[in-house]
Amino acid sequence: MSRLVVVSNRVGPVRESAKAGGLAVAIVDALRAQGGVWYGWSGDVTPEGTHGMLKTEQAGRISLVTLDIDEADYEGYYAGFSNRTLWPIFHYRLDLAQFDRELEKSYWTVNERFATRLFPMLQDDDVVWVHDYHFLALGSNLRAMGARQPIGFFLHIPFPVPEVIAALPGHAALVRAMLAYDVIGFQTKRDARAFIRYFEEEFGGIASEDGYLTVQGRTVRVGAFPIGIDAETFRKFAMSPEAHRQGRRLKLSSEHRCHVIGVDRIDYTKGLVERFRSFSRLLEHYPENRGHVSLLQVAPASREDVDAYVDIREELERITGNVNGRFSDLHWTPIRLITRPLQRRSLAGLYRACQVGLVTPLRDGMNLVAKEYVAAQAEDDPGVLVLSRFAGAAEALSAALIVNPYDIEETAEAIQRAVIMPLDERQDRWRQLFDKVQTEDIRAWYATFLSALRAAGRDSRDPIPEF
Repeated sequence: MSRLVVVSNRVGPVRESAKAGGLAVAIVDALRAQGGVWYGWSGDVTPEGTHGMLKTEQAGRISLVTLDIDEADYEGYYAGFSNRTLWPIFHYRLDLAQFDRELEKSYWTVNERFATRLFPMLQDDDVVWVHDYHFLALGSNLRAMGARQPIGFFLHIPFPVPEVIAALPGHAALVRAMLAYDVIGFQTKRDARAFIRYFEEEFGGIASEDGYLTVQGRTVRVGAFPIGIDAETFRKFAMSPEAHRQGRRLKLSSEHRCHVIGVDRIDYTKGLVERFRSFSRLLEHYPENRGHVSLLQVAPASREDVDAYVDIREELERITGNVNGRFSDLHWTPIRLITRPLQRRSLAGLYRACQVGLVTPLRDGMNLVAKEYVAAQAEDDPGVLVLSRFAGAAEALSAALIVNPYDIEETAEAIQRAVIMPLDERQDRWRQLFDKVQTEDIRAWYATFLSALRAAGRDSRDPIPEF
């Protein structure tokens, strides 16, 4: 069996991948099955940067190979172009995007350096799988160096419609560089269609019904490969002693009350401000919930060096204080905001103890919290998932209560519907949701993608066209 080479911005962990969740579980499973290399940034910023020594660690059949970056690369490639330019644009927030040619130059340079250090490690029969927006151009650099292996790419965040990505200076060079990949995967059919539309409108590309896109003689496979979770393991987490302790603590602190839970890192894409306003509207319009329904929001801080994230945290704290000041009493607090991360077993216990899961991002590639909430529920008395139509998960989890997170009234009404939903309807919806979560799990995701990549492995003699 050919060796798998995975490229992602961060690498590991291997031994405790289930605790890390999501991507780590899938990569470790795939690499353990056939052996290979996991390559990416070490997370360290050093003076030597990408010119320094490769760091290598062996974990069974898996080689972890990482590279440092320097301060200029961190500011330009990572904090700059990746997270201040691509992240907001791909999440439809042009108003927050920073357009700077120097940041773009740093991004291209770092992609080229990572490809340069990877290329000598590749073996002829390797299969290369590149992940996410940090390395959109890495495949084209490998091809320019002569790489002939099958190379696939998966985007974990949304891909914007042509009208949005065209606002990015230099968009044509960046997006067409993605044609170096043999298979390009997205979370949803909507994202795949947006990518295809871009090439149809900008370069006269032609898409076939079986998922192939041809652009000026180059044909690539484009499709939706929705990522899942390790449903079985997470369900076990929800029944672990630590999960039971967390759930029991929550119930003892507010017995006979209904709990609504949200779990998101602080980010302007997650719709947290709109969510808090919707919960406030619930208490205004449905006063019977006062003293009975509370919102527990777990929101670890992220990217605190970006002003937009600091502003969101301050706004959440302001709304929390306002709502609690208006509605709380001696025995009940409407909103509890936790800004530190919790262990996954603890989260699983909280999911299971909460009657409503509130997952309302303004835009999200998939959102695995929605799938984790479903997996954690008790079959005999499951909770209700309220889910944003703009989360990738909504494409499969249609049995949830689907809402427009920008519509404060609609979301408040959906929370109310979830709170009072009869048991038989809750059970019926949960069974449909859990069937999807089980079927489209993390292993099905990587197996389907890698199968498509092997099938579409390009003829190495065909050059990547110049545009």
